[in-house]
Amino acid sequence: MEDMKGKHIAVVVGGPSTEAEVSRRTGAAIAEALKKKGYAIETIELVPHTLAATLKEKKIDVVFNALHGRYGEDGVLQGLCEMMGIPYTGPGVMASAVGMNKVMSKAAFKGAGIATAPFSYYFANQDRKAIIADIEKQFSLPVVIKSSGQGSSIGTVIVTAREELEAALEEAFKYSTSIVAEAFIDGDEFTVAVMDGLAFPVIQIVSSTGKYDFYSKYEPGIAKHICPAPISPALTKEMQDLALNVFRLCHCSGVSRVDMMTDKEGHPFVLEINTVPGMTATSLVPDAARAMGLSFEDLCEKILLEASVGKF
Repeated sequence: MEDMKGKHIAVVVGGPSTEAEVSRRTGAAIAEALKKKGYAIETIELVPHTLAATLKEKKIDVVFNALHGRYGEDGVLQGLCEMMGIPYTGPGVMASAVGMNKVMSKAAFKGAGIATAPFSYYFANQDRKAIIADIEKQFSLPVVIKSSGQGSSIGTVIVTAREELEAALEEAFKYSTSIVAEAFIDGDEFTVAVMDGLAFPVIQIVSSTGKYDFYSKYEPGIAKHICPAPISPALTKEMQDLALNVFRLCHCSGVSRVDMMTDKEGHPFVLEINTVPGMTATSLVPDAARAMGLSFEDLCEKILLEASVGKF
């Protein structure tokens, strides 16, 4: 959009999501970066049933989506902005909904021939004993149980003994009506951000706790981001190509982040796509941007300048 400096821009944060606090941190960092660049920024806390009225009343011209999880990452905010004709950052309704739902995104990856960990999915109205029996039939332990609609590793449990399965299902079903059981990939963790059809440098994630959970993700110094990852040029290209394929398949725009694991042989598997990746001080996308010479302020500005309506 032309002359964004004259526009009234809302950074929308918070809301009822389990990731609201992370969203507020992301939003605060983005608002500060854009103010430094000279933009007129207002941070708005999401109150779902009054958001449309608030945007109208405050004469907001552009929405910078800093919401994680429900309402911001699932296509709901995107649909509202489309109906109101307000340009917004990131991908559209369909890309957001598919990216947010692990059942749908993993089925899409599999259908498109994109390497992803073997998986099955289950619904809350199914008999728990039948789910446990099927998981035991399909997978060896450890197995990963994930809520289908959460980020930041919330509602994700690595099950190492069969007697833990029931509690893992209860935990995952707390957050959504469907869950994914996924083969445990026992290798290293990586992530690749994509923007403008360009894959950023690959990051390897090494956690000092041995697992990359909510605590490791947001507690400074717990997880180490090695960027660029110390891997071969061939594996780097393979991961970047995988990330680009996922980005295109999901009809993404703006910046998204594709998370991967390698198995013991070093083959990469896509875990998920994050269509509104974290942008806090400890976040991955700003790290990858810095590694290719793009400052946090410039990254935020680039995302803002791509705000639009009429997306898929």
